[in-house]
Amino acid sequence: MKIRNWTLGINFLTGMFKIIKRSKISQARLGIIKTGHGSIKTPFFMPDATRGLVKNLSNQELINLGLECFVVNTLHLFLRPGVKLINRAGGLHKFVDWHKPILSDSGGYQIFSLIHKNKSGNPGGRITDNEAIFRSPLDGSKLRLTPEQSIKIQFGLGTDIIVCLDDCPPNGYNDFKLEIAVKRTIKWARKCRVEYDKQIKSRRLKGKKPLIIAVIQGGNNLALREFCARELLRIGFDGFGFGARHIDEQGAFLSKTLELTAKQIPDNKLRFGLGIGLPVDIVRAIKMGWDMFDCVIPTREGRHGRLLLWKTGHESSPANYKNQRLNFYETINITNAKFSKDFSPINAASGLTELKNYSKAYLNYLFKINESLAGRLASLNNLEFYLKMLSEIRGLIGKNMF
Repeated sequence: MKIRNWTLGINFLTGMFKIIKRSKISQARLGIIKTGHGSIKTPFFMPDATRGLVKNLSNQELINLGLECFVVNTLHLFLRPGVKLINRAGGLHKFVDWHKPILSDSGGYQIFSLIHKNKSGNPGGRITDNEAIFRSPLDGSKLRLTPEQSIKIQFGLGTDIIVCLDDCPPNGYNDFKLEIAVKRTIKWARKCRVEYDKQIKSRRLKGKKPLIIAVIQGGNNLALREFCARELLRIGFDGFGFGARHIDEQGAFLSKTLELTAKQIPDNKLRFGLGIGLPVDIVRAIKMGWDMFDCVIPTREGRHGRLLLWKTGHESSPANYKNQRLNFYETINITNAKFSKDFSPINAASGLTELKNYSKAYLNYLFKINESLAGRLASLNNLEFYLKMLSEIRGLIGKNMF
């Protein structure tokens, strides 16, 4: 089955997800999401576009790479430029001139970073069963974010996939604190669902509604993960996400927790690995049945001079993903002195002219003089790597080789 034929014979409303094929050797599956701004083939990866743009890259460059969807931050866009201005432009898609799908997160990660992980730097920050209260990262003013407000903001942005506000705790919390966060996440999810239904009705979006995803919390406590998933399923959502970090405090991949959580999510629902992650972690998660991923790694690492490159021979054998060591790529730091006289292409295997023609020595030089072109070229390289990896994996799933 050829990927370009996935959509043939499929008729369903926008705001829906459908499984096209399941792997016979793992839990991986191919699917398609239908949104008001186009379809997305799963599994897929979304880069971070916090404020409505992927840093250093133009929308046309993203389109040329084949990107189908990116992630924006609800809270940051609410703070600046604000929903009113975005509405005056005709919605976020028109404001940023991106006419493909957009996923908006809930602002939940800010609860993690500004309250759970940064109490000393955010005095007065606290969480109640009704809201999160913290200081604005822009001017220090007091902010209140409720589950209902998060949903209203996301509808105001006009995004295609929205996420429920959740209480995202560090995995290192004890079971008592994790249970509090889980119960609060469930309570907030109920409020989000009620507000979502109100927005659908008031905006008359019955046939073109966005998908809504709830987030499963519980840290590395398997019983809490199961409890959270069970309660969220009773409320009813289009998909479910893996909440909090997918690695423990020592950086080890939480394989058992991710696998168990995926099994709690019905087969016909989207499975969102929030914040995943490294290429090897994405490969592992897809084999467990996860469908969608987002992370800052490709662009953030690029801005710091770290490039992801295929290992020699990979192009002739994509089945290297089956290798248990998953050593199909390497990461180089282009700012190292050894590259200052390396006149080989930045990436000879790239489909982009700049990466095939410019040398590693030139890119090393651009970073040394703090030229913005350096971060752009490195980000393009890394994002191309991620999108090619996901494309190859979709092809392998279709052939029952993944």
